[in-house]
Amino acid sequence: MPKASEIKKGDVVDIDEIPHVVKTLESKSPSSRGAATIYKIRFTNLLSGQKKDVSCRSDESFSWVDCERITVQFSYVDGDQFIFMDTNDYSQHGLDRADIEAQLPFLSEGLADITALLIDGQMVAIDLPQAIVMSIAETAPAIKGASASARTKPATLTTGLVIQVPEYIETGEPVKVNSGTSKYMSRA
Repeated sequence: MPKASEIKKGDVVDIDEIPHVVKTLESKSPSSRGAATIYKIRFTNLLSGQKKDVSCRSDESFSWVDCERITVQFSYVDGDQFIFMDTNDYSQHGLDRADIEAQLPFLSEGLADITALLIDGQMVAIDLPQAIVMSIAETAPAIKGASASARTKPATLTTGLVIQVPEYIETGEPVKVNSGTSKYMSRA
């Protein structure tokens, strides 16, 4: 049974017999002597998607959930089901639209290197790569002589996501987007 000080982002633990994944983890060391370090952990319920914030001391323990992580590729949409293919054995797993609502703006057909979380053989969540290459579907025309550190302009990606890009980026160009912050990183 891991203690709060041993838990890392992405770990899956059991809280009230429901699997929860660690989304953020923050430790606070009090200034007084002899005081214990406090860990503030944000969990996401893998069944309902609700967030749960927990503050605990470093010696409080949790129990692991038996889960498997596999690498998948996004294949296609079937109604409200998003189908992913295991890149090792080519088996298919599905997730409902509601389960991945926050990640939909980054999903495009053929997106690879997605980590899927399986519990008892059933896919319950996905974790997207940090940097995703996407194409600009629409933006204002490029401005000649625009510098890299100057102003930005809005750009709509092929999935409908709108981000801010430097003025020299043109329609049709592939760019890297941070999937955690939804911000432009660089040209691809």
